[in-house]
Amino acid sequence: MSTRNLDKIFRPQRIAVVGASETPGKVGYILLHNLVGHGFDGVVYPINPRREAVQGIAAYASLEALPHAPDLAILCTPAATIPDLIRRCGQLGIPSVIVISAGFRETGASGKQLEQQILDARREFPGLRIVGPNCLGVIAPHARLNASFGVGMPRPGRVALLSQSGALCTAILDQAIAQEMGFSAFVSLGNMLDVGFDDLLDYLAADPQTDAVILYVESITKPREFLSAARAFSRRKPIVAYKAGRFEASAQAAGSHTGAMAGVDAVYDAAFQRAGIVRVFDVEDLFDSAEVLARSRVPAGPRLAIITNAGGPGVMALDTLLAEHGQAARLSPETITALNGVLPPFWSHGNPVDVLGDASADRYAHALRQVAADPGVDAVLVILTPQAMTDPTAVARVVAEQVGATSKPILAAWMGSGLVQAGITLLEAAGVPTYPTPERAIRAFLHLTTYAQRREVLLETPQEIPLDFAVDRQAVGEQLAAQLAQGTDWLDEGASKAVLAAYGMPVCEPRPAATSAAAVELAREMRSPVVLKVLSPQITHKTDVHGVRLNLQGDVAVAQAFEEIVSAARQLRPDADVQGVTVQPMITAVNGVELIVGLRRDPVFGPVMMVGMGGVMAELFQDRALELPPLNERLARRMVDSLRCRPLLGGYRGRPPVDIDQLVAILMRFSYLAADRPEIAEAEINPLLVTPEQMLALDARIRLAAPSTLVHAGRRNPHLAICPYPAEWSRTLTLDNGRAVRLRPIRPEDEPLWIELLANCSRESLHRRFGGLFAAATHEMATRYCYIDYDRELTLVAEIDEPTGRQLIGVGRLVADDEHQQAEYAVLVVDAWQGTGLGIGLTAACLDVARSWGLHRVTAFTAVDNQPMLAVFRHLGFQFVPTAQPQLVEARLDLAPAET
Repeated sequence: MSTRNLDKIFRPQRIAVVGASETPGKVGYILLHNLVGHGFDGVVYPINPRREAVQGIAAYASLEALPHAPDLAILCTPAATIPDLIRRCGQLGIPSVIVISAGFRETGASGKQLEQQILDARREFPGLRIVGPNCLGVIAPHARLNASFGVGMPRPGRVALLSQSGALCTAILDQAIAQEMGFSAFVSLGNMLDVGFDDLLDYLAADPQTDAVILYVESITKPREFLSAARAFSRRKPIVAYKAGRFEASAQAAGSHTGAMAGVDAVYDAAFQRAGIVRVFDVEDLFDSAEVLARSRVPAGPRLAIITNAGGPGVMALDTLLAEHGQAARLSPETITALNGVLPPFWSHGNPVDVLGDASADRYAHALRQVAADPGVDAVLVILTPQAMTDPTAVARVVAEQVGATSKPILAAWMGSGLVQAGITLLEAAGVPTYPTPERAIRAFLHLTTYAQRREVLLETPQEIPLDFAVDRQAVGEQLAAQLAQGTDWLDEGASKAVLAAYGMPVCEPRPAATSAAAVELAREMRSPVVLKVLSPQITHKTDVHGVRLNLQGDVAVAQAFEEIVSAARQLRPDADVQGVTVQPMITAVNGVELIVGLRRDPVFGPVMMVGMGGVMAELFQDRALELPPLNERLARRMVDSLRCRPLLGGYRGRPPVDIDQLVAILMRFSYLAADRPEIAEAEINPLLVTPEQMLALDARIRLAAPSTLVHAGRRNPHLAICPYPAEWSRTLTLDNGRAVRLRPIRPEDEPLWIELLANCSRESLHRRFGGLFAAATHEMATRYCYIDYDRELTLVAEIDEPTGRQLIGVGRLVADDEHQQAEYAVLVVDAWQGTGLGIGLTAACLDVARSWGLHRVTAFTAVDNQPMLAVFRHLGFQFVPTAQPQLVEARLDLAPAET
């Protein structure tokens, strides 16, 4: 992820067009025409060695002949010329390039070779940024820049479009101009050799002219970087995405229920949800949702009130809301009474609020004011049909006025055409999302609530779930490595359960029996009804080969079941190595529920976890929830809460409830296994028996495979799409007073302790740490510091145990730049623990992290009179540099030679 030199793409002062043409219809002609024809006020250099001028502008024979190095070079020459042009751009110090030309990977092996040559050329110039190749180009309406061969220029707006499809861009551009839709940026990414979604999301997150982003996604090539950037963006601004290729022909025969139930598109769903992205499934929804997300405040909840002057459209809106699992607001008695005073006696007396066909603008205004003030209403949809007594423009005016009087989102559906157009124009000018039908307005509102819910997850503080268990990770790794070395892919049930047990998951231990006599002897030892299951590395779905017998009692029944199982398995699967059976106690539970907990390696996002309704009917019911590991308490709990079978777990119709906390803990432990072991390609507990008294893995399978190509090489846990908790940075620090203190990375669960730490600091200490920015410790502020992306920053806390519980007494925070070249550091120590060496210890530990990241420099800013902190920096070798603010000084420590 890097925003380096992206500003030169969106706000260049000088642009060179290599391949500029005088021939209408050619790409080089359209590009130059667009640059000079839409008001770009910079300098444009046409490059054409065969012409003195192109389209009336003096031309140059080559990039080297230019009087000044341009900020941006646009290349539209044949594909074979591009690698050399990239190298020449780098040599001339040109910081950014858009490669329009096609003829690369999309053409086959020779095109892929050309792309590699481009990458080789760029590697010599790390600061050179490339958009494309094979792209439409870039449009920045606010800068009056059309660096594309698309026709026309959209008006400036607050939404950015990032698309992998150039053809879709041309269609959207045409529609946007026709409908006067505005954009802050319009980018065709093409083959994404360099600049990708992650870079642009980071850039646009800081762009004051962008309030929302639309993504058209065909594939994600850098999933870890993409999710990191998207999560950071979604905390402040919404992302709407359309993912093409939902039904990829990869529904091949799967080795487990998890493989069959966690399909490619379902994984994209889970990844988008984890990143806070709102997903849509048609282009109409794409723009409707982007409009409401960019223009509306985030609602406090999902409860929608509807105001209409016609009963039919109100019912249509309500039907759509309920069909899409939305929530209609229930008006309070006080609101009903207030509406009785301003509406005719025959109004609907509920939600939808039908103000009747003769409603005036004043009647709409009174109704909207009362409904928006109801504490049980989170948002309002105002519907208008152009009836004889209705003035659509006057009503639009009062709706627009109400927008500024409430903090709640207001949407409009102005039905009709010519009669309502003036009102629509007025509403859109006031920033009211306006739609031609109630159904489209409802769907847009539901996307708004989806974003609100997903952003809440990004900012939610998990509960503390005790997970105290010791894992011998080395022993587990050696066991799995030995199995891989022997060519084993599927572990048998016993070996699989041993791995699960090592991570603290409760299992029912199977014991192998190669003969009927051995099975009978084991059954006798267990002194209870037993279960026999076929034992074969090749047979995954045991019931498909009649390989399971339940509730067996007595020697005869066990021996007979053994013979039947082995015989059936050998007959139905002659290719399988049938080694006998496993024997285990029969576990029965009247109030038990069978779940499935699974894991599979997705080719894009790596390990993906699943929980759902289990047993042999798992694939039939398709009741499942997916998530990317690692999980915290909130994510695991939301997985469980999203299941349709959730009422069964909570005590449905008099059944005793199960211990949800214990189930959440099992999911979290399973996610630790996924994070630790990249060689696990697939794992499954099915069923996991969940009862009010216990939880037990009755069957389990694990499939091994060599770790996939590491697209995140050089990072921690490179097989994961989301960086896990960096426990390796935990250590013990002994202070000058002899007290032992735990240093460890911060967790989201630490929010209450972090707020308590601030409460224990003096106003002077807080002012030195936060300057004038600190007023009070709020949840929103705490989430910025406690719920972090460990790929981008690291916060170490100093923790002690007191009789009243755990306390945080200090915190050091290291935030890397997007180039991962340097980081800014800050530290805060509770007043009572200042002067104990804690500040030095925290800073030294954070510097160790910075060195491990390969950073070149760490900087910090502190007040010139903050003598204790200055002493810490001086002790650790920092140099001091004056700043533009006389009261601040920059402390700087070079960790390695800077790049030349």
